[in-house]
Amino acid sequence: MKDTLLLEEEKIISLIKEKTASLNVNNITRTKAYLDFYIKHPTIHWSFLAHMVSRNAGWNMTDLKGELLRRMLSEKEQEAFFSFMERANWLIFQDAFPQLLLYEESLRKGKPLYHLLHSLKVSTFMETIWNQLWERHDPYILTTALIVNEQNYIEDRVVNNPYYQKQVIHTMEFKLQDFFSFNHILFPYTKSGIVHFTGQTVHLFDELNERILLGKRLYTLLFQNASWLRQVVHWAVNNEHTGSRKDYWPHIFSQLYENNPSLPYQLKLSNGKLRTGASKFYSPVLQYAWNNRMHVASEDGDWYGEPTVIDYLLDDKKKVDGEIKKEYCHSLEKLELAVVAKSMLLLE
Repeated sequence: MKDTLLLEEEKIISLIKEKTASLNVNNITRTKAYLDFYIKHPTIHWSFLAHMVSRNAGWNMTDLKGELLRRMLSEKEQEAFFSFMERANWLIFQDAFPQLLLYEESLRKGKPLYHLLHSLKVSTFMETIWNQLWERHDPYILTTALIVNEQNYIEDRVVNNPYYQKQVIHTMEFKLQDFFSFNHILFPYTKSGIVHFTGQTVHLFDELNERILLGKRLYTLLFQNASWLRQVVHWAVNNEHTGSRKDYWPHIFSQLYENNPSLPYQLKLSNGKLRTGASKFYSPVLQYAWNNRMHVASEDGDWYGEPTVIDYLLDDKKKVDGEIKKEYCHSLEKLELAVVAKSMLLLE
């Protein structure tokens, strides 16, 4: 009997690893997997939050080859920034998605299987959380715990990795992105046939506490209003993620060049609208911007060791203001000016 159970558990672990790997190909496959899981299991709020944040990661990846940043960054810098984002996106999926699949399998068998998380190299922190919530599911605690877990998971593997510290975190371009507030996370939705969006701005990405608090704000923003959540989910379900910002703003962005990219840059945006006669911003789909990457296995080790992280699980009950459109448009306009300034310096 014991050997049978071991064989059955080994099969579960093997199938989970196999399915995770098959979906962890690129940002497009990961993003879709998160949404598909949420549609099947809407009480797992984190999966939809991960879907929306992963959409933004894809947009940031293609921005590197888009209208503006490709003029600001060298090919070597573009590669380093992409590698940084892709590695974090890959790592989070390969750690979190097996947890979701094990939850699904536990439901199917009618009993918790979370002792298998250790074999999947998931932190003891999450093993404790999943077991505690088996009898009394709490979406807020689970979502917040996953936010804490994933940000700690990438802290040393990506953010504090010496290569990324040198090539990305400590570069002037990274600091300028934060200074100009270019790192926006947008949640599009449709109202009266018009696409709107709310969101938050990423500041101090290299600080663990700030990333966790940002994750909590994004979660609150998405789920604090049931009616608005339905609109965002409806938009996500009905708009395939391609990596191009045309997905949410087709009147501003195009998947094709509408002008000659070798010509001097001309300002396009004014007060959130295209200037008269201006072409749309080029924003490619991910498959044309970047090839799929092979990843080395994640470094071993359990990040959990400081009990004070439990404090993050407390609900502060604060409402979150997601007004971001003006700030986002203003950031695009500032980036345009930076592109023009750089091109003028090159001409001198």
